[in-house]
Amino acid sequence: MTIRVLLADDQALIRAGFKMIIDAESGLEVAGEAADGREAVDLCHTTRTDVVLMDIRMPHLDGIEATRRICADERLAGVRVLVLTTFDNDDNVVLALQAGASGFLGKNVDPADLVTAIRVVADGEALLSPRATRGLVSRFIHQIRSPAVRRLPALDLVTEREMEILLLVAHGLSNDDIARRLHVSPLTVKTHVNRTMIKLNARDRAQLVVIAYQNDLVRPTDALPEPGR
Repeated sequence: MTIRVLLADDQALIRAGFKMIIDAESGLEVAGEAADGREAVDLCHTTRTDVVLMDIRMPHLDGIEATRRICADERLAGVRVLVLTTFDNDDNVVLALQAGASGFLGKNVDPADLVTAIRVVADGEALLSPRATRGLVSRFIHQIRSPAVRRLPALDLVTEREMEILLLVAHGLSNDDIARRLHVSPLTVKTHVNRTMIKLNARDRAQLVVIAYQNDLVRPTDALPEPGR
């Protein structure tokens, strides 16, 4: 199947660069281009888009609000958003994840990593590497954990095994990584992850990470939990 990508960035040169990379790759094609968030939302409705590469800072409607509108629209349930950012100074990445983004990329991403990221997100995974997750959360911990936020009651519905896997997801491990660590199949891990997302009303793995940190289940300085603990 061909993965159709919508490019949302107010800089034409950046869109042109990403378009060149995507169109040159087998199985990927550009579904459209948007110069602002409002146009990105509209194009998601009028084109068959699978993945949106979404810049955060855009005129008329920023990438965070555009992401929120796309992810909250049941008609666009199959659309995934990858946020484009600069890790060193972009203070809105966590807000984008909370809005429903499935992951984030630096604007200086290597072409091969860009292609991999699009495929990963289109397949329903979240683009949250262990290094990037720890670094991001360490910096924005004040945004995603607040003493005033009560523990999510739905966490009481999560089984011990699901909680074990949730903590590993929060550390940025993929299904394959978790499967190897717990000596189970990736399909078993995926089943537990999906059940946990349903119980916690999380759209994808990225939101599971946010929930884990919001509810103080894991901290950036925590080591990976030992299997069975």
